[in-house]
Amino acid sequence: MHTFQPAFSSWLNAPAHQQWLAAEGLRLLAFAKASRLPEGFGNLDEKGRLPANARAETMNTARMTHSFAMAHIQGLPGFAELVDHGVKALSGPMRDAEHGGWFAVAEHQDGNTGKAAYLHAFVALAASSAVVAQRPGAHALLADAINIIDTRFWSEEEGALRESFNRDWSEEERYRGANSNMHATETFLALADVTTDKRWLCRAQRIVERVIHGHAAANDYLVVEHFDRDWQPLREYNHDNPADGFRPYGTTPGHGFEWARLLLHLEAARVQAGMLTPGWLVTDAQKLFEHNCRHGWEVDGAPGLVYTLDWDNRPVVRHRLHWTHCEASAAASALLKRTGDSQYEAWYRLFWEFCDRHFIDREAGSWHHELDPQNRASADIWPGKPDLYHAWQAVLIPGLPLAPSLATALGQVSQGVPV
Repeated sequence: MHTFQPAFSSWLNAPAHQQWLAAEGLRLLAFAKASRLPEGFGNLDEKGRLPANARAETMNTARMTHSFAMAHIQGLPGFAELVDHGVKALSGPMRDAEHGGWFAVAEHQDGNTGKAAYLHAFVALAASSAVVAQRPGAHALLADAINIIDTRFWSEEEGALRESFNRDWSEEERYRGANSNMHATETFLALADVTTDKRWLCRAQRIVERVIHGHAAANDYLVVEHFDRDWQPLREYNHDNPADGFRPYGTTPGHGFEWARLLLHLEAARVQAGMLTPGWLVTDAQKLFEHNCRHGWEVDGAPGLVYTLDWDNRPVVRHRLHWTHCEASAAASALLKRTGDSQYEAWYRLFWEFCDRHFIDREAGSWHHELDPQNRASADIWPGKPDLYHAWQAVLIPGLPLAPSLATALGQVSQGVPV
């Protein structure tokens, strides 16, 4: 596998662009600090305030811990205490001390005692980044998270994660999801670096083979999101609730871009580890990017990527979500590094121009998380500004190699190791 230095003038090589990304990252981090609650991190409103009824949620606590760990690893003061706070929250009030695993909300204050693969993937990611950041309690949290993934969620027979269980693990949901397995792939890449155990790269490839090289490739490289327990597609899933924030009806272009990037990270990680690496990883990544651009960008006459499409590739939810554009930009930068093809430079610039014009909120801070079909700020699907993770990674990824994973790569950079 080769990575390329573009022969043309690329923003990826422009010092001013890297400075712009770094400045935007600092702005995002400063806004997110206000999310701290006694039991973890909560969801900020559009002004960067915690609502009176804010609760510490495991997803956001894990994402914030991961994000703040990457800030600390870079040598930015003021984040070590926030990482430690996140590790303590994930090791304490968010963890089920009786049955193991993690609740969605600290002390299951929302009444939900279920155990979801999606959340556990983020707990493991947060723990791995805290280990790279050398924070106290991180190793124990990571060992706990790995044990739960190994004993509860990973299915060796399926080569993928099971989706969710009740509190004592006695009942399993009869559903399989691409989204949870996508974030498992992201996490497994990080675990491979932190543990130096190649089984995580084997598992990541098995997930990708099933979800992308199998199902997505057979669906014109648009990701099939929902399956029954036997991995048969559930095409009408959530037809009556098409704008669900985690399990929307139809296909989701943003996930196509996210998968494209992860395939390239997986390819690079396997090559770096000296493992046999299939050539279809890069070709599938290119096709995912191409087909989701074709069907997702400006398809309703206005600029931007729509949230979802139906099975005839017609827009269903036409809102533009910020995370979708973050992932599109990151995928374009990854493909540009991998191939040196100028088309990805054009897309990379286009996505950042759109984000700069429509998503970045220079008055109230952070990014608008959602735009309506006319590209006006809205809050129909994602109210407030709870998400640091997507935009923060979007400003980091262009300056890092395809492997190792983000926290480990940042650690190498901070130590002066060439990457």
